[in-house]
Amino acid sequence: MRASTGCQDAMEFPRFTFNPKEGIDNPALVISDDPEPDPSLVPRLCQLKCLEGQSFGFYLQVDQSSCGLEIRDVDPWSPAGHSGLRQGDRVLEINEKYVHNMDLHRVVRKIKSCGLHLFVLVLRREEYEQAVSLGLDMQTLAKASKGDRWSRPRLCHISRHPDHGLGMTIISVPGQKGQYVMSIATNSPAEKAGVRTGDKLIWINGVMVSTLTHSILSKIVKKNGDSVTVLVIDSESEFSYVRRKLPILPVLAECCSLPHSAKTMHLEKGSDGYGFLLRQEKLAGTRQIVHVLREVDVGSPAAGAGMEDGDLLLAVNGELVETMEHDDIVKKIRQSGDKVTLTSISIPGRDFYRKLGISPLLFHDEWIFQDDTQQTISCCTKNLNETPLRNVEDTEEAASGLHSGTLTSQLPGRTFEAFL
Repeated sequence: MRASTGCQDAMEFPRFTFNPKEGIDNPALVISDDPEPDPSLVPRLCQLKCLEGQSFGFYLQVDQSSCGLEIRDVDPWSPAGHSGLRQGDRVLEINEKYVHNMDLHRVVRKIKSCGLHLFVLVLRREEYEQAVSLGLDMQTLAKASKGDRWSRPRLCHISRHPDHGLGMTIISVPGQKGQYVMSIATNSPAEKAGVRTGDKLIWINGVMVSTLTHSILSKIVKKNGDSVTVLVIDSESEFSYVRRKLPILPVLAECCSLPHSAKTMHLEKGSDGYGFLLRQEKLAGTRQIVHVLREVDVGSPAAGAGMEDGDLLLAVNGELVETMEHDDIVKKIRQSGDKVTLTSISIPGRDFYRKLGISPLLFHDEWIFQDDTQQTISCCTKNLNETPLRNVEDTEEAASGLHSGTLTSQLPGRTFEAFL
């Protein structure tokens, strides 16, 4: 981990497990070839793919002069270096989402939840400074690289109606192996879930359909019975992705009607603490260790914030903790003072996202604290201890328990740098 002058401690991103279903064979730099009024101000799109145990290989910091996001210290042999990211590049979009001038911590959390694939739209420093001097709108520049009629792919969950079924038909495109389009009944579950007739089917229940025959697709739909989750895109937008050599993946999608979502809870400590236990347990039938919220006291701050017994803890004050050591999580909450922000998800919810091969935080947009000036950045470590968390009293029992507050510290007017 490195840090630059005037910056808070850098934050290293957690490692991700490689998902071959979403693999990209060539994470090379892709440059948009759309004609622009000023050819010198064409943003370029960089595709990064990490392998298991590998970082993206660059730092991200706020440029104090413009408040834009700046790429720093790119490792030439890393995914960032191979993608074409360069020192001084200014970030306009992350995964097709406009982030220019967005809070750095929020952008960092978006990157943390995206898995092994990252897509960054940037301008060179000189191009960016020229655009600023001309008073150009950065979002307009970003959109211009995609074409006039463009939208992100949609990840849609369709629940079967007892009388009308799913309300969709998957049709093979004649002469194009592995290509399928959707035909949707009016007012059907599929239409209500966000799927439209003529949409291209890209992905179903975590599997890219380009490798599937129509008969296998039909079996997948029947096997899942009550519901299916599909990734679709309209034909014009698909053309934009093909032209830009950009794979269509869930990480680039907008979320439509997914049945489970992460929950962010803002807790303020009461006279008896927060009113819950944090335990490290094994998921039933697996060897996987998880951090579980237990024994939520009736009438406690935890209960009032919506905490439910058995939910899995994903983040503390916006920092991912799934891979952290139990004692480190306890320490983080204790250091928070009298307030803490916890993000959790139910076990069925986590199972749902695991089957899809995506993070339950990919579409979770409740990361922003009630006070954005309060942030904590630190590193993740691994270990497998089991200790309940409850009170913050100076007792031996409380040393393994937790009832503390927000993992925050005042950082007014500071510049942050995060290592990815």
